[in-house]
Amino acid sequence: MMKPSLIPGWISRPRLDYPLLAALVLVSIAGLFVLYSASDGNQRLVTNQAIRLGIGFAGLLLIALLPPRLFRHWSFWLYSLGMLLLLATAVFGEGRGADRWLDLSVVRFQPSELMKLVVPMTVAAWLHNKLLPPGWRELLVAVFIIVLPMLLIIRQPDLGTALLVGMSGVFVLFLAGIRWRVIFSFAGLAAAAAPIMWAFMHEYQRNRVRTFINPESDPLGHGWNIIQSKIAVGSGGLNGKGWMQGTQSQLEFLPEHTTDFIMGVLAEEFGLLGVLLLLSVYLFIIGRSLYLASHARDTFSRLLCGSLAMIFFVYVMVNGGMITGILPVVGIPLPLISYGGTSVVTLLAGFGLIMSAWAHRRFIR
Repeated sequence: MMKPSLIPGWISRPRLDYPLLAALVLVSIAGLFVLYSASDGNQRLVTNQAIRLGIGFAGLLLIALLPPRLFRHWSFWLYSLGMLLLLATAVFGEGRGADRWLDLSVVRFQPSELMKLVVPMTVAAWLHNKLLPPGWRELLVAVFIIVLPMLLIIRQPDLGTALLVGMSGVFVLFLAGIRWRVIFSFAGLAAAAAPIMWAFMHEYQRNRVRTFINPESDPLGHGWNIIQSKIAVGSGGLNGKGWMQGTQSQLEFLPEHTTDFIMGVLAEEFGLLGVLLLLSVYLFIIGRSLYLASHARDTFSRLLCGSLAMIFFVYVMVNGGMITGILPVVGIPLPLISYGGTSVVTLLAGFGLIMSAWAHRRFIR
């Protein structure tokens, strides 16, 4: 007689995709080495990041145990919880110049980071049993799901995160096969609304756009970040100056060198070859994630996993564009390299969702 299992039936032994997991671990370890140099050997900072990475990978493994249908059923509850946390942040939030953090005594985190997962999950759940491509009714409901948290995040203010949250939901609609005329219509509306958006932007956000257009107009003020970042990237050359030998970060010329501009440290110390090596691993992660998404057996998993892979690409592209001056500075960290807690755990949780779809692909009918 077989003994009854103590594990619920909806939990299964994790069938992880080891190539993707190995690439994530590789980038994380490389990130700790770069962070150690960028922080001038600050062991406490590196230890804190290592702990956060450990929590993130533990969350990845836990999420991979659960079948995608559970996340589909929980999505609207998670969305409601996320909206409540954003409302609480608007009232009780704190931060340096912006109310983005919610302090619960036990943990301090950014609810807006969680919405990068919850918004595409909710949109994918909404479209799961609908006829694709979605009709206007389904499309309008999906747009409402996307825009509502964006407005609360913009109010913090955090325009960069709001755009990422919006794009994560838009990627779901794109993968659902919305027609090009619909895409061009929304693009036209966005372009027409640009002057209105400019009027409602904060002054520091306008300064970022002005600096992007001409950073040399204020080299010691708003243009300082981009100019110093370009110097760091250019001075690295082909092979770089060597680990912990970068002058821009070690001499404190490069601002935010442990967070938003940490790729500048990498470029200065390891040169073009180091940057290309990191980008090649990133491309493998993105390509592998899209491959796993294409093998998911239900609409929810395909839409969600594809969106998460594409938003990871946006992270890399925008951060790289920031440090080279081809995109405005919007405060997007370099995935798994930049110092941060909520963003690291959220990113790895997203890959846990991709692993979950891959692990349970054979059990979905």
